[in-house]
Amino acid sequence: GVGTGEPSGLHLCLVSGQVAGIHKKVARTIGISVDPRRRNKCTESLQANAEELKLATQLTGPVMPIRNVYKKEKARVITEEEKNFKAFASLRMARANARLFGIRAKRAKEAAEQDVEKKK
Repeated sequence: GVGTGEPSGLHLCLVSGQVAGIHKKVARTIGISVDPRRRNKCTESLQANAEELKLATQLTGPVMPIRNVYKKEKARVITEEEKNFKAFASLRMARANARLFGIRAKRAKEAAEQDVEKKK
């Protein structure tokens, strides 16, 4: 973060890049930002950074491919049901049902309670 002294993500000074054996311009292409202003004062953090870099670069290769699963349907005769299907009307009905769901549930509950009272 800003002002915390600890860089967010992998920000590396040029030296730790050299330790890990990654050129600064290559690092940019694999999503590691190199900060020329940073200096690692102690060797521990230098080693840690180099380790992190090695970990970050061990998986190189194509990202998992996206396979398009496409199922072809056989041609068939249109049924009567499909002929009479009204898309807009059914969408409006679905929307109305979704909207009135809570109210209808409440009314049903009240009706059930009144039935119980009538039976008494």
